[in-house]
Amino acid sequence: MKKVLMIIVAGILLVIVLFGWWLFSRPERGTTGSVSTQFRWLGPNDKIVVDGFDDPKVQGVACHISRAQTGGVKGALGVAEDTSDASIACRQIGPIRFLGEFRDGERVFDEHRSLVFKSLQVVRFFDRERNVLVYVSYSDRVITGSPKNSISTVPIMGWKAP
Repeated sequence: MKKVLMIIVAGILLVIVLFGWWLFSRPERGTTGSVSTQFRWLGPNDKIVVDGFDDPKVQGVACHISRAQTGGVKGALGVAEDTSDASIACRQIGPIRFLGEFRDGERVFDEHRSLVFKSLQVVRFFDRERNVLVYVSYSDRVITGSPKNSISTVPIMGWKAP
């Protein structure tokens, strides 16, 4: 009987640790705003949330990503699976400086969209021929991903000081 109780307690502790890790690993990206899309009787409404973030390796580029956020009781607890819908816009906001080596397809943003299996990602490419940075947002899942995606391009140009 003690073994069964120990296994149950260990399982509960594992679930608590995994839930805590997931909850605290969700990045705070600086929410710019949100709009409600569906009323929910219990819990928060479904929303479209707009977050802003800077490219960590390219100074002078800022991106905003809009994404669907599921509300309700599951959304309030942080266990709802959000849809794969997302859109991105990136712009030059100052002189562009590369802060290190980077490779094509490098992840510049990621966020969990479900408790374990789904994430929203933004990756960066450099189109050398056109001198343009290309940002692609997409959602993936451990087993199957989604073809829903969005891109934004930032031409690398000179910047006049104000």
